Amino acid sequence: MWRLGFFFHEMGFGLLSIFLPLHMVAVGGLLVVIGIMSATALLLAIPASYFWGYLCDKMRRYKRFILLSFLASAIILYLFTLTNSVSLLIVLYAAMSVLHVAHEAPKNVLIAESYSRLDWEKSFAHYEGFTETGWLIGLGLGCFASAYGLVTSALLICSVLNLAGFGLSLVLVADPMLVFERSLVSIEKSTDFAYHGAFLASRILDGSTATERLTKENLTAFCGGLALFSLATSILFTPMPIFVSDVVKAASLPASFVFAIFVLNSGGGVFGYFLAGNQSNQGAERPKIGRIVIFRSLLSLLLATLWTFSAYTVPVVTTILILLGFANAVFLVHALSLSMELIPAGKAGLFNVLIGIGGACGSFVGPFIAQNFGFLYVFIVACLIFFTAYVAFKIFA
Repeated sequence: MWRLGFFFHEMGFGLLSIFLPLHMVAVGGLLVVIGIMSATALLLAIPASYFWGYLCDKMRRYKRFILLSFLASAIILYLFTLTNSVSLLIVLYAAMSVLHVAHEAPKNVLIAESYSRLDWEKSFAHYEGFTETGWLIGLGLGCFASAYGLVTSALLICSVLNLAGFGLSLVLVADPMLVFERSLVSIEKSTDFAYHGAFLASRILDGSTATERLTKENLTAFCGGLALFSLATSILFTPMPIFVSDVVKAASLPASFVFAIFVLNSGGGVFGYFLAGNQSNQGAERPKIGRIVIFRSLLSLLLATLWTFSAYTVPVVTTILILLGFANAVFLVHALSLSMELIPAGKAGLFNVLIGIGGACGSFVGPFIAQNFGFLYVFIVACLIFFTAYVAFKIFA
């Protein structure tokens, strides 16, 4: 039940995610301006993510940061309805980004500390699947608002949904009484590594040939893979609403189809979370992450190929976006679980920092490439960076 507030919060941001870029273009913002707005917000959110993560672990209080995030988002989204100034919208969006990430690290820790390590994948999958359903409904509201030209009303709906999330979280969210699960997992990993080392050493001393190798996970490679995956995703998806809008216009379809396509993209994500939760298996995350990253690389290459031969249509683009949403969901479940296992207490915000670094760079680079060189190069660059992320995760595992 405690997830219900997050459901309404994600519903509001699902509506905002597609509506805001289109709204910025409508009030005179260029693609590069959208990139600057996203990059500025994400860059400011990077130190904020680390700060909120450190602070919640230091205080061992998580609910208050979730409430701060939801209430601040509701207030700032209401302020969005009072202006059409591009510069002021950028400032408001940046401020909202800093305060919005206050709930991310506390939410991850809340899940990790409320369940055993064996249930982390399933718990993260259920949370993400449930809230992604809210995101999907928000996209549906965006489709309705776009069809009826309810510009100001859409922003106001975003604000009200976040206010509802605040009220529900105030009642339903509770801090865990004991915070020890991540520490136990860390002790277990260290003990298992020491035991395995002693076992191999004893075999060698007994004259046996050791066919196994004593290896330790490369945390640097894991962090690099996360940042690269986020970079490629941001390059690909920041200008994606404009690309999809162009495809829809070329097919002489109404603008509401843009939202409908992203609803299906989100639906692919919901299915991915459901599948990841039902097939969760501790220790299987590492190979799955590599496979899912190379799959996204191939989908980006397919988009580039279709662009080259002018073979993209609404059904084809929709199918690819559904598969991209599915792949992202499976990746996120396993990456979150591994991050809670690998990243020590007190640095819970590091996951969001790494995602933010890649997202900040990509949110500027994507629109810049799209405006100056075309979407073909957006797809090619994303494909290459996804492949580099795959290499990083192979090194980690």
